[in-house]
Amino acid sequence: MQQKTRRLRGYFIAYIMAFGAIFLTVCMVQYPDASFEAAAQGLQVWFEIVFPALLPFFIAGQILMGLGVVHFLGVLLEPFMRPVFNIPGAGAFVVAMGLASGYPVGAALTAELRRKELVSRTEAERLMSFSNTADPLFMFGAVAVGMFGLAPVGVTISLSHYISTIIVGVLLRFYGRQEDLLSPPRLQEKEEQGNIMTRALKALYRARIQDGRPFGQLMGDAIRQSVNTLLLVGGFIILFSVVIRVATIAGLTRMLGHFFARLLIPFGIQPTLAEACISGLFEVTIGCNLASTAANSAGPGLAPLIQRVAIASGIISWSGISVHCQVAAVVNDTDIRMTPFVLARFLHGILSAIMAAFLFEYGAPVLTNLALPVFAQAAGLPVWANPIIRFRYFGTGIGGGLLFLCLVSATYNLLTRIRFIPLWFKKGD
Repeated sequence: MQQKTRRLRGYFIAYIMAFGAIFLTVCMVQYPDASFEAAAQGLQVWFEIVFPALLPFFIAGQILMGLGVVHFLGVLLEPFMRPVFNIPGAGAFVVAMGLASGYPVGAALTAELRRKELVSRTEAERLMSFSNTADPLFMFGAVAVGMFGLAPVGVTISLSHYISTIIVGVLLRFYGRQEDLLSPPRLQEKEEQGNIMTRALKALYRARIQDGRPFGQLMGDAIRQSVNTLLLVGGFIILFSVVIRVATIAGLTRMLGHFFARLLIPFGIQPTLAEACISGLFEVTIGCNLASTAANSAGPGLAPLIQRVAIASGIISWSGISVHCQVAAVVNDTDIRMTPFVLARFLHGILSAIMAAFLFEYGAPVLTNLALPVFAQAAGLPVWANPIIRFRYFGTGIGGGLLFLCLVSATYNLLTRIRFIPLWFKKGD
């Protein structure tokens, strides 16, 4: 019976995928001008924003792994990352890079850690599920300033995004506990003599010796792998730009929006936001833009700002099927499963929307004063589209995040070595 059910499910998935591909091809033939324009826009976004912003960090991540710096951070940050998130200390590097640089950097680096067997399959699934996030410059510049025209909205969205990320990461520490017991011990987890800094330096040296590639070859391999990964990402951006455009022209998005609107009404959410949810299901930027301009179904004007911000925050945390496909392609040659990632994205989206509504309702005066001046001007070239500004903020965020995690880990390691024994306590009393 179970085998028959599995076979029927396989038939259903195969037929659905074939029908979807045929439908997309027919639509592109039916609307060639719109398809070409959407593809050109997707290519422009990738070439002018995504490629120059992410390529340096992809290359840096590969080089740091080859030089053993990630192994060094793994030992140094193990006392913090293991109790909180139940992942090795090397995951802190991925978390810092992912939170600052945006998707799919976290997934790409997690896959690389798995290839080098620095994390088990379960640990990689935990790590990838909460380190693959949006970057702050996109939330502030593109969404808050560019779409909503309100810089303080960026504070609400980014705080809700990162707070819910931490919550998801803590919850995922309980995922796959049984598989952890069956996983073989890894090299960096073996007990060694000496303090934590000595062990970290030994791990760096050992990793560099094991890698063995000359620096020139290491840099060449890093550039080649990074460019190939970003070409893959660009292909998905272009493809889903076309998918969203032809689905909108064909009326599929609007039709699904009418169905989804009925699910929003019981929660008191404007049904006009349904189309944004449907578009955001596939692609983040389009969904957030529709959420920012959603009309008020009860009268003239726009929908309540709190609802538009909450929906946009949920869409960003969900990250869209486009990003899911990018992640699937990046981890395709590993044994990392996608189901935990998709479920974590769904949970992250729900928590982020709730958190954004809560912060907007009760923390608006404080959050307004926290808006960064650099995002306050919407005139001229959007700040999120400037590769130099993106590079500066990404680098600052990654460095600051790693430094903060190192300080927390060092403090935790120091406190665990101190034994507080009252002076009046005597053995046998």
